[in-house]
Amino acid sequence: MLSEKLKNYSIILASGSPRRQNFFKELALDFTIDVREVDEKYPTHLKGAEITDYLSILKANAFSNLSEREIVITSDTIVWHNEKAVEKPKNANEAKEMLASLSGSMHEVFTSVCFTSKNFQKVVNDTTKVWFKDLTDDEIDYYISKYKPFDKAGSYGIQEWLGYIAIHRIEGSFFNVMGLPTHLVYKTLVEIVD
Repeated sequence: MLSEKLKNYSIILASGSPRRQNFFKELALDFTIDVREVDEKYPTHLKGAEITDYLSILKANAFSNLSEREIVITSDTIVWHNEKAVEKPKNANEAKEMLASLSGSMHEVFTSVCFTSKNFQKVVNDTTKVWFKDLTDDEIDYYISKYKPFDKAGSYGIQEWLGYIAIHRIEGSFFNVMGLPTHLVYKTLVEIVD
């Protein structure tokens, strides 16, 4: 399988996300984790996947002097709603505002993944549409107090309680909403080593 094709490569996952790290384990990939500090600012004119493409490349640029057999994988996810990026909340009040704005409507989740080595850089991205039911204040308050979703774009995890009760439709990859379009990672790595 893919792990056999990659046996002569060193895969470096530049992500502190436990979800992304677990995806790589579940894909049966050998990898090391190397997270570098990056100021995640982007030009304000960028929209949707342009933002995540830009940030995934920005994170990759923190790595220099890679060998031909090292592949650094960087990624970024945003929630896009009403023509703007919904970031990670700084506190419970921001989380409540975000979830109230997503309530009863459709939003998009964009994730970009950048593959960088000495001789190449390739960026892929995926989009998933997510529909929320109308959320009550009690539901929002319960979720925030119990799950503290402050490390999540849009203030929610699709795999958590809110995802169970609020999401009545998605169009696209479920795993993309969790933070990594695993099918695209697999497909791109196969193309790189073939």
